[in-house]
Amino acid sequence: MKIAKFAYEKIKGKPAPYYYNYSLLTMIGKPIRKFFAQVVAPNIVFNNLRVAIYRSCGFKIGKNTFIGMKCYLDDMCFDLIEIGEHVTISYGVYFACHGKNQGHYPIKIEDGAYIGMRANIISKNSQAKSGGVTIGKNAVVGACTLVNRDISEGATAVGIPCRVMDKEKAEDALHE
Repeated sequence: MKIAKFAYEKIKGKPAPYYYNYSLLTMIGKPIRKFFAQVVAPNIVFNNLRVAIYRSCGFKIGKNTFIGMKCYLDDMCFDLIEIGEHVTISYGVYFACHGKNQGHYPIKIEDGAYIGMRANIISKNSQAKSGGVTIGKNAVVGACTLVNRDISEGATAVGIPCRVMDKEKAEDALHE
């Protein structure tokens, strides 16, 4: 790859893109991991097998975690996504650790959290020191919610962008 990088820089007259620094093994392995993480795993009916394939692709997933079908886990940043134990992730949830012209930031989902169907977790968080997003223990993220900031332990977040509901009002609504 050093020859290709050298040739690119001579012909184009500018620095070669980051992927010219990849080894041959990495260049072969990335598309294979992407295929399994984005094509095979999301379409498997059995949760245990689906989670096992995600783990084999490098994602950190705790025990007794449910990940619904058709979820997108950012395969470019498999090492930045950490999912705790006893977490429920519903159907079609998207996790994005990076985007155009921005860095790569972590997403951490702590034990017992619930993420509703079609929620989007975007890790660019200007308020957090790490720049990433953390969903606290036993937190609930509603369906179709856009999470772009930290959700504290036991909180319920809904909306686009997410807003944390007042716990007292949420409990009163359940008892009515």
